Amino acid sequence: MLRYILKRILIMIPTLLVTSALIFTVINLPEGDYFETMAAEMQAQGEKADMSRIEFLKKEYGFDKPPLERYFWWVAGLVQGDMGYSFEYQRPVRDIVGDRLLLTMIVSFATIIFTWIVAFPIGIYSATHQYSWGDYGLTFIGLIGLAVPHFLLALVFMYFANIWFGISIGGLVDPRYLNQPMSWAKLRSVLEHLWIPVIIIGAGGTAGMIRALRANLLDELQKQYYVTARAKGLPPGKALRKYPLRMSLNFFISDIGDILPSIVSGAEVVAIVLSLQTTGPLLIRALQSQDMYLAGSFLMFLSFLTVIGVLISDIALAILDPRIRLQGAATK
Repeated sequence: MLRYILKRILIMIPTLLVTSALIFTVINLPEGDYFETMAAEMQAQGEKADMSRIEFLKKEYGFDKPPLERYFWWVAGLVQGDMGYSFEYQRPVRDIVGDRLLLTMIVSFATIIFTWIVAFPIGIYSATHQYSWGDYGLTFIGLIGLAVPHFLLALVFMYFANIWFGISIGGLVDPRYLNQPMSWAKLRSVLEHLWIPVIIIGAGGTAGMIRALRANLLDELQKQYYVTARAKGLPPGKALRKYPLRMSLNFFISDIGDILPSIVSGAEVVAIVLSLQTTGPLLIRALQSQDMYLAGSFLMFLSFLTVIGVLISDIALAILDPRIRLQGAATK
């Protein structure tokens, strides 16, 4: 197992290098750069752009150099923990995304826990009570959650919260804690505001997971080993936990590599609608203004989450299912 983990970690290095090259290329595909975009916005607002200052800033941050040289300079900074400098906010990227990144991770992990807590019992019930009224009702609710876009669900929650309770559910913290370092009081405020975004963001993933678990479990319940176990008198609950449920969890484990980045990236529009202090609105604004280091560093963070998630899922799969081999071997 240790040899397998080391091999996978070595594979992660070229994967992240290729990903960084793709991110840098895509961000730089549009014509111009942040400084030209800033000059165009100033002219559109009737202000006179100081072209000499813009040229100085371009030279200061290396935008007069070839793209390949700028790419290696950016990657070298990432390796040393330097995420670059945000031109729009006039601050290092690390200072801008630090608190927002923490809030994003809290929302993401809470959403994953909510998704699993809700999806597991409903999926098991739907599979073991196939074609019952409960199965039909839960399936219908799941399909609604899967079909309704996150941002529309957020608008519905905001409307009914205002009409029924007269409260606003926007934001992740009370206004008095904005731009303040994390503390116990701020964390308590985050937990009080957390449940609405978690339900909205997790609705689609929960519905999809229920359907997947139901389908996988139904397939396992029809296999011969389960029928034999039941015929030998093994209690239904024990037979379900010991064999079919364990085998149907493979897709949950294999999905770890996708679930974290998908939740983080999928919550961006919801974050705008609910005025959440997460990294989503920051990323969208950085892409619009071509703030390369801010957008690129955040996308590299998502890529890092993906490769770490894939590594964790591969190790967990090998532990969960003994039928999965770590490497190929000759068979007689």
